[in-house]
Amino acid sequence: MEFSHYRIEEGKWRLNDDYKVIFVKFIAKTLEGLEDVLCQELAEMGASDVVKIKRAVLFSGPMSLMYEANLRLRTALRVLWVLHEFDVNNEDDLYHFVKRVEWETFLGIDDTLAVDSVVNSEKFRHSNYIALKTKDAIVDRFREKSGQRPSVDVKEPTLRIHVHIRGHKATLALDSSGYSLHMRGYRTAQVDAPLNEVLAAGLVLLSGWDKEKVFIDPMCGSGTLLCEAAFIALNIPPHIGGREFGFMRWRNFDPVMWKATMDKAYKDRKREDQISVKGFDISTKSVQITRQNLERAGLSQCISVEQKDFFYHEDLQNVFIIMNPPYDIRLKEEDVSSFYKNMGDKLKLSASGSSAWLLSGQLEAVKKLGLRPSKKIPLLNGSIETLFLRYDLYAGSKKQKYQNK
Repeated sequence: MEFSHYRIEEGKWRLNDDYKVIFVKFIAKTLEGLEDVLCQELAEMGASDVVKIKRAVLFSGPMSLMYEANLRLRTALRVLWVLHEFDVNNEDDLYHFVKRVEWETFLGIDDTLAVDSVVNSEKFRHSNYIALKTKDAIVDRFREKSGQRPSVDVKEPTLRIHVHIRGHKATLALDSSGYSLHMRGYRTAQVDAPLNEVLAAGLVLLSGWDKEKVFIDPMCGSGTLLCEAAFIALNIPPHIGGREFGFMRWRNFDPVMWKATMDKAYKDRKREDQISVKGFDISTKSVQITRQNLERAGLSQCISVEQKDFFYHEDLQNVFIIMNPPYDIRLKEEDVSSFYKNMGDKLKLSASGSSAWLLSGQLEAVKKLGLRPSKKIPLLNGSIETLFLRYDLYAGSKKQKYQNK
């Protein structure tokens, strides 16, 4: 059986151009529709070989990049370190290959492991059996070497292993993130149907907000969009507040490298007086929840939140608006069409000079806005098909705007 480790030659990780820094391959998982944003984030971090695939991005770089990616990526759900890719014709091939991996590099007999598997192959029918075979190979290696073996813990293992088989190609990867990266830690309270943090960050990045105009979410709910917008504007990594990542449990965890990654993140932070982010909501409960979450995120001093009905809002001119209005799949509206018509009328009347982005799962009701979007971006909000729409609002008609130039 031939090993394929993305190496220049057997036994060595691939080196960069000057043959000094060891490069390895990673996979960052994301939500459907955010792949391009994630590619851009990784490129800005200096990742190499960035390739977009469905709901994920392949990339490579030094091991320090794995630490930085977990800390700084805003649109990733999980970062996997690809250990090996190899051919398999049957379960025995898989067992023997997995058993040859030096698992003692990552965990000891007192540690725990879990195996997740995805199978898309005519040769292999049952993903649970693949996971079991992988686990058996790992524990058998330990048992033969020491007479003892690590245990299984499916909830919080020391090492979570991912096995993916497509056709006869198998990929063996380690989950470096632990629990999902959308869990920032600041949202201690929430309203019904809150926006996923990764999706919220993706909306802000997709919108192209220049951080110069005032950012407003007039239907802020739990404040997720506000927090993610402020993190982006201040260049604060989403996990700077501290959490345990999966790689911190591994035996080869490098605390010096991790400290250097954290120190760099603190140095890159911008001043809070350089941004203006505001949130509003008609619900007293939502305003209270948002304030709690802002406090938890360390953002209460740079974001203002007020109780205000969007339809009676007077200060929407020359600002940058992103909102996630309620829709009846999540929150029941008595008359969705009427709600959207009124929302469009309000934007036309009160938001001249502004750009307004709207995330909506009401694809028919959006037409009732009476506005023509300048951009349409399809996204998934959970399992709901949505559109992220941009509306450029002008004083007078769009035709008059260009005639006055």
